[in-house]
Amino acid sequence: MSYSDPYSSVDPRRARHPGVAPEDYDPGFPANLDVPGWAGPTQPGFQQQPEPDPDPRHEPEVNGYTADTTQLPVVAPRDDDRRRGEPRPDADRRRARSDDEPSDPPQRRRGPGKRRAGPGRPPTSQKPSRAGRNLPAAIGVGVTLGGVLVASLYLYKPAFLGVLALAVAIGIWEVSRATREVRAHPPTIPLIAGGILMVGLAWYAGADALLLGLVATLLAAAVWRLADGTKGFKLDMTVSTLIAVYVPFLAGFAALLAVPEDGADRVLVVLIAVVLSDTGGYAAGVFFGRHPMAPTISPKKSWEGFGGSVVAAAVGSALTCYFLLNIDFWWGAVFGVAISVAAVLGDLGESMLKRDLGVKDMSRLLPGHGGLMDRLDSILFAVPTAYLLLSIFAPVR
Repeated sequence: MSYSDPYSSVDPRRARHPGVAPEDYDPGFPANLDVPGWAGPTQPGFQQQPEPDPDPRHEPEVNGYTADTTQLPVVAPRDDDRRRGEPRPDADRRRARSDDEPSDPPQRRRGPGKRRAGPGRPPTSQKPSRAGRNLPAAIGVGVTLGGVLVASLYLYKPAFLGVLALAVAIGIWEVSRATREVRAHPPTIPLIAGGILMVGLAWYAGADALLLGLVATLLAAAVWRLADGTKGFKLDMTVSTLIAVYVPFLAGFAALLAVPEDGADRVLVVLIAVVLSDTGGYAAGVFFGRHPMAPTISPKKSWEGFGGSVVAAAVGSALTCYFLLNIDFWWGAVFGVAISVAAVLGDLGESMLKRDLGVKDMSRLLPGHGGLMDRLDSILFAVPTAYLLLSIFAPVR
């Protein structure tokens, strides 16, 4: 096949090989001589194209009209607007890696599970338990606290007084701290000192000394508070009275229970009844709870759970009272019912106090429980009830 130009007078058969113009070939129009062996376009009217304007805002004339874009800003291309096939730095780094260097392990595909947060997509919240607590942590903390109490009771009884005084001090601190949500400032130092004094008086001097310790604590708190002026004095003293009665005064009955010779057994019977009431209420509420008991105070408590608390405490107390304190089964069952009712009322009372203060827990001291007062709420109402009933069923001789 030979080169043929219909507008040329040169014989096309003079070409030496296809695609190459003859030596004396004259096409009659300018040809691109920079490229060897190419004679330019074969169509007539060819004109040299103008050099492209480096400014992208200047557009060439199209169909007789010129676009005026000189006022538009110049926008630099983004990194993600790369043309397909353009080399990327990460690809260059991969090519430059030596053959003996191990490559990055492939990413694992995420399976079903907790969804990660992203733009417009909140993280999947973990479904809480129906009891509203971390059950393994609650069990571990409860077993630890119970072990400390039992060891102090049976190994060295005066150590129980130290554990009780420490619990009273922490409880006073937690409640005082929580009441600051309502702009109350009870004097914490005299309340803690008076609370420890009340427990010590109950241990060494009896119930009358416990009452005198309460009066002395309130007087000390009033004198301490007067140093800060009269503004808010009524609110602070009201809160101080609540704290002094709620925490150290009620806890003093635990000291009264532990003083007799069989005091360790008396305290243990009360603790077992409270634990059984809490456990029975939890189990019955989770499996059978349908009717809320006090939805405005504690939405998770149900009448079915309350029934489970009463039954568990009654059965357990009938056995423990019989074998530890030599009380008949029926009176032991009555004791368990009374302790269960008192424990539930104590739990509801603290829940009502926390709702009024606007806090979820008294503190975050105990994992799975919240604060120490979130565990003492049931016991504080149970020990005065137990002290009254045991003074009738099993009086100290």
